[in-house]
Amino acid sequence: MTLKIGITGGIGSGKTTLSKVFEVLGIPVYYADLEAKRLMNEDEKIKEKIKYHFGKECYLNGSLNRKYLSELIFNNDNKLSLLNSIVHPAILEDTKIWMQNQTSPYALKEAALIFESGSQQQLDYVIGVFTPIHLRIQRVINRDQLSREEVKSRMDKQMDETIKMRLCDFVINNDEQELLIPQVIKIHETLLSKIELS
Repeated sequence: MTLKIGITGGIGSGKTTLSKVFEVLGIPVYYADLEAKRLMNEDEKIKEKIKYHFGKECYLNGSLNRKYLSELIFNNDNKLSLLNSIVHPAILEDTKIWMQNQTSPYALKEAALIFESGSQQQLDYVIGVFTPIHLRIQRVINRDQLSREEVKSRMDKQMDETIKMRLCDFVINNDEQELLIPQVIKIHETLLSKIELS
C-alpha cells in the first residue's frame, strides 16, 4: 500500500523545489497546479463549465486563455471561488486515481490549497514548507516579475501560513539558514518507518 502524502506551503515557499528533492529519492509527485492546467485544457466537462460561467473567450483555438481568465478572477473572490468549485473536485478525483496507480512506498501531492480544498481528507500525512514572508515575496517578485503589491494581494488570498503549518504533520524550514536535504531525508526515513510498522 502506498502512503498518500501532501506537501504544501504558501506562494513562494519553495514546495515545488522540495518536491523535486523527494523525486530524486524515487518518490513520485503529483503537481496539482500542472494537472489543473491539463484538466482545464483537456477535460470537456470542465471546459464547458468554464465557458458557460466565464465566457467563450476563456479558450483560444481550444486552449485555455490563462491571461484572460486570470484577469477575470483577480481581485474577485466570488469568481475565484466559482472557478475553484469547478476545478477542485476534478483534481481530487484525478489525484485519487493517480495515487491508486502508484507502487512506491509513498507518493506526494504538491498543492498550495490542500487544506482550503479539503484534500487533506484523502491524505495520510501532510508536509508543510515554511518560509519567512520577506523571502517568499522576493522569490515571487523574481520568478513571476510581479510588483510587491501584486504578490501581497495573492498572499492575502491564501490561508495564514502559521495556521497552515500547525495543521501539518511535518514542517520543513526553508529559511535559507537551515539545510534542506537533511530535513527531507529525516521525513523520508520517518515515512518509510511508518510504512514498515503498518
